Amino acid sequence: MPYEPPTHSVERSLRATTGAKIIAGVDEVGRGAWAGPVTVCAAVTGLRRPPLGLTDSKLIAPKRRGELALELEKWVTAYALGDASPEEIDELGMTAALRLAAVRALEGLPVRPDAVILDGKHDYLGTPWQVRTVIKGDQSCVAVAAASVIAKVRRDAMMAELETAAGDYSAYGFGANAGYPSPVHRAALEERGPTPYHRLSWSYLDALPRWRHLKKVRLSAEAAALESGGQLGFDF
Repeated sequence: MPYEPPTHSVERSLRATTGAKIIAGVDEVGRGAWAGPVTVCAAVTGLRRPPLGLTDSKLIAPKRRGELALELEKWVTAYALGDASPEEIDELGMTAALRLAAVRALEGLPVRPDAVILDGKHDYLGTPWQVRTVIKGDQSCVAVAAASVIAKVRRDAMMAELETAAGDYSAYGFGANAGYPSPVHRAALEERGPTPYHRLSWSYLDALPRWRHLKKVRLSAEAAALESGGQLGFDF
């Protein structure tokens, strides 16, 4: 199914209405995973024509996505990545962890952006950043789409490396499921329990009687409520 290519219309609007010159597109990956970090990419692209086939990373075949990420890393004006670890997610909740990862990415850029285009409808960044939220921005906005592809490929590669990390984690299938709740992942959790890379405050542990005692209790009920929707994401 063909998709409309992303445009620079939001960037142009921000330039016209706010005077912003440097605009970063920001997107995350890993929000709905049970294991691994949440990863955010901030990308600055200017108004140049993007590489052919750019769209939301989840709509691109894995092989082409990897090729496109390499093209984008050379094509963008600048990009940077930020992570929030499973421990930080457990401690802070997903909303605050997303902000932490996004700030790390934005502060990793060589120049501070004048404005940020954030994928989705919720502004988890807030002040002092000037934010424009765009639903399905990873399909419609060039800078956000570029951030989407780079973040997805980098995090997928990070999760695949865990299968050969110290300790035997190959049974969890991280290379294929990137830490999301696939059948292989669920079966390994039931048999072996969570690894050091799992988020231990999440509700999947409630369904694992042998390992339920490992669940970390979130200090803030409000923070847990804010992230409850993210635990159901399946975007691997």
